[in-house]
Amino acid sequence: MPRYPIEQTRNIGIIAHIDAGKTTVSERVLFYTGISHKIGEVHEGDTVMDWMAQERERGITITAAATTCFWTPRKGREGEGREFWINIIDTPGHIDFTAEVQRSLRVLDGAVVVFDGVAGVEAQSETVWRQADGYKVPRVCFINKLDRMGANFEKGLESILQKLTKSAVAVQIPIGQEENFSGIIDLITQKAYKFEGDRGENVVETDIPPELREKAGEWRYKMLEQVAAEDHGLLGKFLEGKEITVEEIRQVLRKAVLQYKLVPVFCGSALKNKGVQLVLDAVCDYLPSPTDLPPTEGIDPKTNEKITRNPDDTEPFAALVFKIASDPFVGSLAYFRVYSGKLAKGSYVFNPLTGSGKEKERIGRILRMHANTRKEIDEVFSGDIAATVGLKKTGTGHTLCDETNQIIFEKPVFPEPVISIRIEPKTKADQEKLINALKKLTDEDPTFRVKEDQETGETIMSGMGELHLDILVDRMKREFSVEANVGKPQVAYKETICAAVEQEGKYIRQSGGRGQYGHVWIKIKPKERGTGFEFVNAIKGGAIPGEYIPAVEKGVKEAMAKGVLAGYPMVDMEITLYDGSFHEVDSSEMAFKIAGSMALQDGSKKAKPILLEPIMKIEATCPEEFFGDVLGDLNRRRGIIEETEERGNLKVIKCTSPLSEMFGYATSLRSLTQGRGTFTMEFGRYEKVPESITQEIVEGKRR
Repeated sequence: MPRYPIEQTRNIGIIAHIDAGKTTVSERVLFYTGISHKIGEVHEGDTVMDWMAQERERGITITAAATTCFWTPRKGREGEGREFWINIIDTPGHIDFTAEVQRSLRVLDGAVVVFDGVAGVEAQSETVWRQADGYKVPRVCFINKLDRMGANFEKGLESILQKLTKSAVAVQIPIGQEENFSGIIDLITQKAYKFEGDRGENVVETDIPPELREKAGEWRYKMLEQVAAEDHGLLGKFLEGKEITVEEIRQVLRKAVLQYKLVPVFCGSALKNKGVQLVLDAVCDYLPSPTDLPPTEGIDPKTNEKITRNPDDTEPFAALVFKIASDPFVGSLAYFRVYSGKLAKGSYVFNPLTGSGKEKERIGRILRMHANTRKEIDEVFSGDIAATVGLKKTGTGHTLCDETNQIIFEKPVFPEPVISIRIEPKTKADQEKLINALKKLTDEDPTFRVKEDQETGETIMSGMGELHLDILVDRMKREFSVEANVGKPQVAYKETICAAVEQEGKYIRQSGGRGQYGHVWIKIKPKERGTGFEFVNAIKGGAIPGEYIPAVEKGVKEAMAKGVLAGYPMVDMEITLYDGSFHEVDSSEMAFKIAGSMALQDGSKKAKPILLEPIMKIEATCPEEFFGDVLGDLNRRRGIIEETEERGNLKVIKCTSPLSEMFGYATSLRSLTQGRGTFTMEFGRYEKVPESITQEIVEGKRR
């Protein structure tokens, strides 16, 4: 495929709360850009982007799907007549699959954030918005579902302004709402747009209806006020009451979007085929090309100094692998974003995170992905998103680069799992299949962990929530033909300490011939919640030779994997190695590793150990008549109510509650609300478990 001008390339994600209509928007985009000739519907289970069997059955997005399409903006724009190359990633809305959103945002240049016109900003809307803020992703908003009963554009916009950003600016308003929603008024061009044809494919531009001209004028004045404030020249014209052209508005708005100063808000109904083409125009008008953003920063692996890469085909090749997926036909697929240079099939790349300086991987095939189908291509260029197969040692977050110009890009950071289940194969034949399936799924999903319980020999799977683990077990059965017995969900507790202590660890063994001698003194100190583990080497005067110090750290880390209260991993501790002794003949790395482990275990028992539990952020929505019952049920689950609000004719309860109390909540909420209640839940923080419950957990573990 010929090289597209990089200025006409857009890498965008479609992000939102679950059920806001992301996949429906994506399906319309594919139809209007000519990639698919039939509009897939979520409720009919025939979408292109939700291709997994589990996605189609449940009507939710589970895995981020990538595709490429082409769009020529309509007349009267700067980009008129030019075709734009748009790489799109449709992301999940459910919090259990938050890793898919995070790793997608890491490699995207812009985003379209979709909101439900009835509900406005919901819990996961806030989460994905914060994630986009973290990666400094410019975005546009689309208030969707304005045809639904209870839809209200102004309330939706107000919720964005109050909960997400004061920088939101409406550039469109709807013509009618609910069943009367019939079109859109563009405040920039001062024109109305209707969408005709069976599937809204014909965009008809008309004058603003006379009865809406005054209202449109008021909205336009508010828009001009916000846009003009971002440019001195435009502000002068605005204050003097001079005519401001469409081109001037678009230029200033584009600049403000790229600098995260303004977020344009569009409206429509993807299901009713209204407004999606105008959002595609906005993607080309306002969201950045790779060259609009600052150079990408990385680290030189040889010097540890900061270096940058520009999106230029003549620069050395550098790309970030943001997703690994297992494919039944081609094996392991590695999705990557090219930040500089170009890559041809048959060439070699270097992975500085796995290579010893000599290891290279050959790029046998380069694939342009379209959800779960693919097209082979010969070459990729700066700014492209593509996939390759057969990389043996490359994982999520790894950098691929030119061997003579090495760079390491920053890895995405993923949350820790909070829930576990035990799994065992039904037969001996399933044992090998299970090991193979778990290996492939952990390679794919950075929030999925597997470990073996040393005491029972059972395999423990950990993930982000009940749905996450449920989907993974289902995938094992379908994709890998694994028959397994699955235990009840368990909470991923952690342990930490509340006091600082000093502790000696001494390991001496004499059994004829050469013995073992390791002797250390460590200080154990609690750290702030969530700050993790830190090892400090404070040895002076060679009390312990330098070659044994890494062994002490390794022993400490291994001891932290199994806490002193109930065997859960220990976190948030600072360990300082400050003294010790060694024997010229008998000392070894093994002896110092054991001494470090003994010191940590013995010291932790004296340092007031406590148990920590994951506290979840919950947003429950229910009709008003069930409000008291739902509130009472959350209180019984040790819930702390933070706020309640009204959303249309529904009540919304925001609270926090320990994960251990929330198992089976979906069933409970349904029965309390006659099936009309919904909720979202995401990890918030770790907190101390009450003493009475700690005792139960410890005794339960010991039994």
